[in-house]
Amino acid sequence: MRYFLHLAYDGSRYHGWQVQPGTLTVQAEVDWALRQVLRQPELYTVGSGRTDSGVHARHQVAHFEAALPAALQDESLLLYRLRRSLPPDIAPLAVHPVGEQVHARFDAEARTYEYHVLSRPDPFRRDQALLVDRPLDLDALNAAAATLVGQRDFTTFSKVKGGENHYVCYCYEAGWTATVTGLVFRIRANRFVRGMVRLVVGTLLDVGRGRLTPGEFQQLLWSLSRVEAGGAAPARGLFLSKVEYGPGIVPDSVAARF
Repeated sequence: MRYFLHLAYDGSRYHGWQVQPGTLTVQAEVDWALRQVLRQPELYTVGSGRTDSGVHARHQVAHFEAALPAALQDESLLLYRLRRSLPPDIAPLAVHPVGEQVHARFDAEARTYEYHVLSRPDPFRRDQALLVDRPLDLDALNAAAATLVGQRDFTTFSKVKGGENHYVCYCYEAGWTATVTGLVFRIRANRFVRGMVRLVVGTLLDVGRGRLTPGEFQQLLWSLSRVEAGGAAPARGLFLSKVEYGPGIVPDSVAARF
């Protein structure tokens, strides 16, 4: 039977989500824990998407196929066993059955990322946010971010060797919000190309610092030229914050948690 596993993780010490030979990844740790708990050595997960080295997730979704032992049919007990098997920087949050053809990646209808910026040092968030100790122009940041909304070609904000078939995404929302400790950028879209959010944020920060105008940012987006974008923002401030699916895939009681 196929199951969805919802989880969160601190990506600071991992080389991203996806399994890679000879290096520590979140997916490798999750696969190992599931195999140990369920005693099924061939089990593997498929994630809703990759997160790069050092990137975090408040809500990642992965599917796996397994025959759950009778003793582990209870969700709370299975989650308890997984928590005991996983390192403390990976937290399984929910597990539930899905249809045999439901796919964690291909059936996701929207994903939301957040990027956290601090305006003052915080030793407790040094690996979860970017410190920018100079004022940023919030109005300019939001004027530039607004140009991302709609169906856009994000070639400008993609890695050169991203391996994508195309770079068109439908961006549902993008904007900055002031917080007590700094700013949060939130972007929601049907899909993201590799490296997109960090490159968008890095270039938007140039707008916030006054190095680019919102109009110049829009021209960069339209140029479809990777070399025109600013540098990528550091991974530590980036979170995959929500993955959304169509009706009937995720139980309402589970979806309400995220």
